[in-house]
Amino acid sequence: MKKLFALLPFLGLFLVSCEDNTPIIEETTDPVDYTAGSADFTKYVAVGNSLTAGFSDNALFMAGQEASFPNMLAMNFALVGGGAFEIPYMADNLGGATINGETDLNMDGSPDIGNRLILAFTADGPAPTPISGQGSTEITNKLSGSFNNMGVPGSKSYELLAPGYGSLAGLALGAANPYFVRFSSSETATVVGDAAAQGATFFSLWTGANDILLYATGGGSGSDQTGNPDPGSYARNDITDPNVFAGSLDAILQAMTANGAEGVIANLPNVTDIPYFTTVPHNPVPLDEATATLLNQSYGAYNAGVAGALNFLVSQLAITQEEADAEIAKRTITFSAGSSNAVVLFDEDLTDLTGINPALVSMRQATAEDLLVLTSSSFIGTLANPADPTSINGVAVPLADKWVLTPEEQASVETALTAYNQTIEALATTYDLAFVDANTLLNNLKTTGFPQTDGSVVTATFATGGGFSLDGVHPSPRGYAILANAFTAAINAKYGSNLPNVNPLDYTGLYIN
Repeated sequence: MKKLFALLPFLGLFLVSCEDNTPIIEETTDPVDYTAGSADFTKYVAVGNSLTAGFSDNALFMAGQEASFPNMLAMNFALVGGGAFEIPYMADNLGGATINGETDLNMDGSPDIGNRLILAFTADGPAPTPISGQGSTEITNKLSGSFNNMGVPGSKSYELLAPGYGSLAGLALGAANPYFVRFSSSETATVVGDAAAQGATFFSLWTGANDILLYATGGGSGSDQTGNPDPGSYARNDITDPNVFAGSLDAILQAMTANGAEGVIANLPNVTDIPYFTTVPHNPVPLDEATATLLNQSYGAYNAGVAGALNFLVSQLAITQEEADAEIAKRTITFSAGSSNAVVLFDEDLTDLTGINPALVSMRQATAEDLLVLTSSSFIGTLANPADPTSINGVAVPLADKWVLTPEEQASVETALTAYNQTIEALATTYDLAFVDANTLLNNLKTTGFPQTDGSVVTATFATGGGFSLDGVHPSPRGYAILANAFTAAINAKYGSNLPNVNPLDYTGLYIN
């Protein structure tokens, strides 16, 4: 079937975010006498998740690690006495890895740790595509020494404190993180323990994103664990209880400041500001008149059944007529000839009518308030049954929960995010740390963008904006440079230093094949 919508604009638009070899002419100025102010950058350690590690384009790879915001900060710190900044590099620039020589230990049909994405130009147009080749990183080959960049992709806040999170034996049990396995100091080590053992004089901490992001990127298919203090009972894509997050963050900060280290901490962005949730429209389905008529006939019985069932509940005084009318309008499925028909989706928050009629499953059409995940773009329009050309996913077959973040699920994310960010800002004050408002920065990237010296503007627009990588979640190197400058500004303001900014144009906004 033809693609339902063009994922990316024409080639010309990519030029604003690609690597540009045109020299940038800068005015000559007198040398600046840089100072650390009251801070001591002699030993800098960065603690966090994939955002700290330099993860981008759906992978961790050497060039991305070099373009991590902590590495940019460390280069600036070196101007005022900062020491070496050791990174647990992957083995190459592919990003893929093997575990005991295997690429798919969980046997789900895709690599456990796949290669990074590049923009490839195919017969169907430009598309994010894994770069070819087999990555040479073997997870079980332990790295020696200690590392300043302690960013562990995929980690949640409480997992940074978990003994055995870097255990080879724990990998098979799903209790360990393959990235930390490569450079943990022992089978029982914790991320924070290894970080604190280095005796940092200055640290950065940015964690908590995965405590809500995995729920969101899974389309809200997990559970909101607010009120459950036992993270051992959580599923991978659940929302972490805000009190668990607060306790974890406090414990991390206690460990990192125990020797008097100063530092900087950042809050968390809203998921609605990242391209993973803002790129795929709710109404990408093109239909001709004949197909629209056929679909309306097919859904006619469902629409009539919903109205009858809800009016029955009114007669039983189970709901009000106003409530019934609102849900009837919400669940009525209609199509028309044109290019902007809304997809059909399952919604567990609708009234369960299957007790009245098993055929009245909880489905409806999407609205502009629903957020379709980026990966749904390659799923909508495919066939649920290859032998049945009418079994079109998102049209005749409703999208499953994992493809859409509904308004109710967004509310759960927003509630947790608000609590997390209140905790982060409060602990920044308690521990007297520099504070970075990454939430506002990422919102500005989405709404206004960041003008550059060459006249371009870096935005959060997928693929062409230059601020985000092709996974739609992690910044591009250019986006990480903008974040590094925000960290620098917060550090300068707090400690009286005058560290310079990096130039985002020195870093790529998009990798193209």
